[in-house]
Amino acid sequence: MQKRFFHLHAVVFSMGEKNHSPGEELQHRTQAEAPGKKSWHSQAYTLGAISNFMSTFLTFPIYKVVFRQQIHAVAVSQAVKQLWHEGPQYFYRGIYPPLLSKTLQGTLLFGTYDSLLCSLSPVGPHSLGHRWAAGLMSGVVEAVALSPFERVQNVLQDGRKQARFPSTFSILKEFNSYGLWGRLSLGYYRGFWPILVRNSLGSALYFSFKDPIQAGLAKQGLPHWVPALVSGSVNGTITCLVLYPLIVLVANMQSHIGWQSMPSLWASAQDMWDTRGRKVLLIYRGGSLVILRSSVTWGLTTAIHDFLQRKYHSRKEKKY
Repeated sequence: MQKRFFHLHAVVFSMGEKNHSPGEELQHRTQAEAPGKKSWHSQAYTLGAISNFMSTFLTFPIYKVVFRQQIHAVAVSQAVKQLWHEGPQYFYRGIYPPLLSKTLQGTLLFGTYDSLLCSLSPVGPHSLGHRWAAGLMSGVVEAVALSPFERVQNVLQDGRKQARFPSTFSILKEFNSYGLWGRLSLGYYRGFWPILVRNSLGSALYFSFKDPIQAGLAKQGLPHWVPALVSGSVNGTITCLVLYPLIVLVANMQSHIGWQSMPSLWASAQDMWDTRGRKVLLIYRGGSLVILRSSVTWGLTTAIHDFLQRKYHSRKEKKY
């Protein structure tokens, strides 16, 4: 009986070691490295790019329906009818800017976070404060680099702009016709401040709680992909719902184009509030699709990133 107990204890212990989350593996890796060793990991940028590219392509149709709800304040069925009426050839209109921007987002978000985290805590362990700070700063970098892509994407996806701006080139031509300050404030970086708040807080929340949730689920002996999928889904959903008013505000601000139709940040927020009948519930119209999109997108992104990271480390271990 005693032998049997020790055998069972050994099996459980080995299962616990095999189910470390990537966040815990990162901590073990940085603890094992020499204190003076360079903390820049190029694979973090590559894995982030691949995972975001795949998840964006798979979930773009859901995103487009949500965007129509945000700018037109219509029901799900009506948004789908709008897209169907425009024709299948326009269903993936505007996918290239988000595909490129989300790929770059994954590169910057995961890569910058990994580098900053290792700089803040070179030998680990990584505390909640370290994860929050690294996530916040990576979100700032992401906002500065990717706001122009989101701006072009939102104009392309607005059905009211199809006749005037049929392509990405036509939008860029319009922006470049402004002066230097106009290109930034009215063109590429329209709606930058709410984007900065949304991205920095969103990244901080996501990275702060992703690994603890994943590590907790991994202890239950579940398959490797389940904790990553659930952790990403839960984190993405909660973060998106908390910051949803900013998402709607950005979509409405960036749908405007031209010198004569550029309301200020406060005027845009007031217009959004009035358009939704001054009710918080109506601002969250389309919340069901937001939950679905966020769950699927961040669940897939986290699961794919986890899978690729495990493959990378297993290949690296085999070399040595």
